[in-house]
Amino acid sequence: MLNIAVLISGGGTNLQALIDAQNAGRIPSGRIVLVISDRANAYGLVRAKENGIEALLIDKKSCADSAAFHAELLRALKDHHIDIVVLAGFLSILEESFVKEYDNKIINVHPSLIPSFCGEGYYGLKVHEAALKRGVKLTGATVHYVNSIPDGGDIIMQKAVEVRKGDTPEILQRRVMEEAEWVLLPLAVEAICQKQRKEHD
Repeated sequence: MLNIAVLISGGGTNLQALIDAQNAGRIPSGRIVLVISDRANAYGLVRAKENGIEALLIDKKSCADSAAFHAELLRALKDHHIDIVVLAGFLSILEESFVKEYDNKIINVHPSLIPSFCGEGYYGLKVHEAALKRGVKLTGATVHYVNSIPDGGDIIMQKAVEVRKGDTPEILQRRVMEEAEWVLLPLAVEAICQKQRKEHD
C-alpha cells in the first residue's frame, strides 16, 4: 500500500472526500498517512486529527524564505516515506526543484475544465466567478499532474458539470465540488497508486 500525503490550505472538503473514500474501501492501493497545511487556521488539520491521520503545520510565514519552506515540506514527506502527494486546495505554488523531486507523483484538483479558467490567480471562487462572467454552459473539474507551470501538468481525469440559470459563484462552486471534485479525486488517487505499484513491480 502506498503512502499518501494531502496538502491543504483551508477547510479540507476535498480531503474529507478522500478520507470518506478511503474509509469506504475505494482507495485500496494507498492510504493517507499525512496531512500538511501551510496555514495555521486550516480546518483540514482538524479533519485529519479526527480521522487519526497525522496533521502537520508548515507555516510559510514562519519560514525564512521559499527555499526554507520547501525544504521543510520535503523533509516531512521523506520522513513519512510518502509515495504520492495530493494537492487539495493547497494555495502555495511549488518550486520546480520540489516538483522534480516527486516527478509524476504530485497531483492537483482544479475546479474547471482545464485549459479554461486556470493558471496563476485562478483559485477558489475566482474560477467560478470567471466561468459565470464568460457565460459558459459547462464547467467542471480536472485532476492533473503538477509541473512547474500552475495548472500546466498533464490531465489525468476531467468531469463536466452543467452551469444553470441563476447560479451564483457559491452555488456553482458547491455543485462542482459535489458532482466533480469529490468524485474525481478518489478515482484519480487510486489510479495513480495502482500505476505506481505496477511500475515498482
